[in-house]
Amino acid sequence: MPASMPRTMFDKMWDAHFVARRLDGREMIYVDRHVLHDLHAPHAFEKLESTGRAVRRPDLTCSMQDHTVATKPGRDETTNPDGAQFQRAMREGSRRNGIRLFDLDDPEQGISHVVAPELGLVLPGATHAVPDSHACTVGGLGALGLGCGTSELEHILVTQTIALKRPKNLRIALTGQLGPYVGAKDVALRILALHGTSFGRGNAIEYAGPVASDLSIEARMTLCNLTIEMGARSGFIAPDEKTYAYLAGLPYVPRGAEWEAALAQWSLVPGDPDAVFDTELSVDCTGLGPQITWGTDQAQTISVDEAVPSLGVAEARSKTERALAYMGLEPGQPVLGVKVDRVFIGSCTNARLSDLRAAAALIRGKSVAPGLVALVVPGSTSVKRAAESEGLDRIFKDAGFLWGESGCSMCAGGNGDRGLPMERIVSTTNRNFEGRQGKAVRTHLASPEVAAASAIAGFIADPRRI
Repeated sequence: MPASMPRTMFDKMWDAHFVARRLDGREMIYVDRHVLHDLHAPHAFEKLESTGRAVRRPDLTCSMQDHTVATKPGRDETTNPDGAQFQRAMREGSRRNGIRLFDLDDPEQGISHVVAPELGLVLPGATHAVPDSHACTVGGLGALGLGCGTSELEHILVTQTIALKRPKNLRIALTGQLGPYVGAKDVALRILALHGTSFGRGNAIEYAGPVASDLSIEARMTLCNLTIEMGARSGFIAPDEKTYAYLAGLPYVPRGAEWEAALAQWSLVPGDPDAVFDTELSVDCTGLGPQITWGTDQAQTISVDEAVPSLGVAEARSKTERALAYMGLEPGQPVLGVKVDRVFIGSCTNARLSDLRAAAALIRGKSVAPGLVALVVPGSTSVKRAAESEGLDRIFKDAGFLWGESGCSMCAGGNGDRGLPMERIVSTTNRNFEGRQGKAVRTHLASPEVAAASAIAGFIADPRRI
């Protein structure tokens, strides 16, 4: 694309990192920072060792213990026996390749998509690769997050590049204004309800409009986190003064004269005003209520005060029938008042300090409903430390919540945190697929506020009524 033509933010980031075009049409993109995790990196390390290859830029690579680590207080490597081999392999592979490891006892350990932004490992306009589909979370800082598979992971470790087909440009304008107890999670679920889980396929999504601009940086990360659930390659919001204020003083962020130079560079990242997108959508958030999923994909979403939809047209009937059967719901049934067995507040979607504050504000002085199991797992050890300094842990524990160590926990259950068959869970995670949180477990995705209200009520509840 000629430099004189107006460019979108995505075009600017992609072009700045373009290395070469392969014969198969994919383009080689330079990776500024690369964060590994314990579930996939051990296999890549093993492959590198067997072929005698080395990590090209260990100084730009970090390792995180997050997917398989136990979250029980006082945990160690043996607390989750099924994860011990992954953690040991991660430890040894990182040592062998000279990679900085955030191990279990590290004061900054946590979920990779939470830790990287809060330390300043990811910056506006940068490319950021993680062997995890929710790499797009860092788009909240105006970066290009790129998830990768195991074979791609090897390629990045050896070459510091990733080979991709260039995505198209999709812009979603978020108009209106959010009401009380409505946030980024609700916006994302509403987009999914309107457009489905595949409308973004082959695209990179830029979120814009007044609602996107008004979101805090942590809320922007929540919105961008769910971009992969729309089928898109990545999602992001243009950096602005909020972004720079969030980054200022973080451990890995430039300082002094380099900070001023970085600000000047970051100011060039947003797209040109007259840039043309391949597709543009608009979502009016006026009157949007707290959202919750009723089915087994994220598009099966309604407002918490609405009823489960009817079976619909013939093409969608079988999918709807299967989802309702799995979830134990009926067409036309209100979701408010449906009994809940377990509540989980955590994951890379909603386990930052602002999420815990929002949930604690509703829980303060109340108690978890009898018989309900409620768990809070901070997204990082830093978040946990900050929450405890504010007394949020005491609010949760006094109410009857379990307070965990940082990690991915019940998001995918890779550390043993799972529900029991037929249990109904209100969860702040990102996927409600069949069996995601345990065999035959019924998962309703929602915001921290809806999760907190439901924990207190013992059934799916509207935080606006608590």
